[in-house]
Amino acid sequence: MTVTDSRAAARTRALLEASALPRPHRADGATVGVVFAVVLMIVPARLVYRGLSFAITPAESIGLFALVWWLCAHFTSTLGAAKGRTLVRSAVFVHAASLLATYAYATAGPLPRDEVELADHMLVTAFAMIGVVLLVVDGVRGRDRLDLVLKTVAVMGAVLGVVGAVQFLFRFDPTKYMVLPGLRYTQEELFILERNGLSRVAATTGHPIEFAVMCAMILPIALHFAFQARERGGPALRWWVCAGLIGAGMVFSVSRSAFVGLAGAAVVLLAGWPKVRRLLAAGAVLVFLGAVKLVVPGVLGAIVALFTNISNDSSLRWRTMDYAAATTEIGRHPWLGRGLGTWYAPKYLVFDNQYILTTVETGIIGVLAFAGLFAAGIWSALRARRLLADPASRDLGLTLAACLVVPLIGAATFDLRAYAVITGLSFLLVGAAGALLREARAARAAPAAGEDGLSRAGAPAPPSTTPPPGPGR
Repeated sequence: MTVTDSRAAARTRALLEASALPRPHRADGATVGVVFAVVLMIVPARLVYRGLSFAITPAESIGLFALVWWLCAHFTSTLGAAKGRTLVRSAVFVHAASLLATYAYATAGPLPRDEVELADHMLVTAFAMIGVVLLVVDGVRGRDRLDLVLKTVAVMGAVLGVVGAVQFLFRFDPTKYMVLPGLRYTQEELFILERNGLSRVAATTGHPIEFAVMCAMILPIALHFAFQARERGGPALRWWVCAGLIGAGMVFSVSRSAFVGLAGAAVVLLAGWPKVRRLLAAGAVLVFLGAVKLVVPGVLGAIVALFTNISNDSSLRWRTMDYAAATTEIGRHPWLGRGLGTWYAPKYLVFDNQYILTTVETGIIGVLAFAGLFAAGIWSALRARRLLADPASRDLGLTLAACLVVPLIGAATFDLRAYAVITGLSFLLVGAAGALLREARAARAAPAAGEDGLSRAGAPAPPSTTPPPGPGR
């Protein structure tokens, strides 16, 4: 072998080794989705930018950026956005149209200045969340990128579980030291409350109920990655730890809404899980409850009492007292409502039911569009499960459907849209369900395109075997 040949062989080996190394993925919709999830969950919910004419959180600013990115991506073919209609995207457009119609109807009539300003603010923040859905459903391409976003959500849920545990066990609030430069608190409320002699913690969210329902939403995702890692023979302990921390956060919030929502998610999961997984889940629940009983003896009894003493619960009676006022207000503006964000405390009664509040503010059309967005996400996740053949992807479809059941139920137990973290997370997971269905349809169409040969993709058809016509024909 000559010196030239040996150098050429060395260059070839170097090129092969370089091609085998993992290359960094360029920034895409999944990158923005990861940043949104981290900022949404780690920055305390009541922190907003200083110096602006209205309050906007860092996560909402990312949502507005996502909306602009989505609009620009659909004028080009270089930003990697998927094109074509999906059910989730159609549901988002219906939701956006209903909000615009309500805003036009409310501001066309006489409306107090304070309510006009709130309507302006709520419309901006609502479209920030719409930007998050569109970013994920069209910008997260590929199963690995979708997994990256969802793994980030699970890890951040575990981080918040640690924050909640510190607040509950040590009565120390680390969120006091998590104020970033350029931000300010909209209101100085405590992140640690009391209920039945026990602390109720909110971690970085706006209220213990929000924290609890958020944990109930994220727990199925952590369990999904734990079971998948176990079945593939990979490292599963990290995901079991995440699931345990998320579950601990849910318990330390001492909230009834979380367990009601989790029960709905469990019905979906148990209907689709194999028998072995059901047994493993039951064993994990027993171990977890035993650990909670050992570390904090009184918390399980307090949670059980929330359900056994429900007839004497003053908070439940307070929630049902508002139905007469809601009925009167809905009768005044039945179809488009009185305006998004215009019914607020302390000026008006608080409706601890998002469906009632949405009907009052955006009318029958608005509440149907709001519920339809979650229904579209659940249907998309289950439809993706049916189309996919890979067991891990099928399980992800079931998991996302179970996650979205939680806010659908939770909206009946508290005013969900009033809290930024649970709202942002809900819209993110709706987009994830739409992205999974898009990937499932693409995977289903790929083999069909291959069976038809290259001519379907625009390649020239194979030459005909029929002889050309002769001169006299």
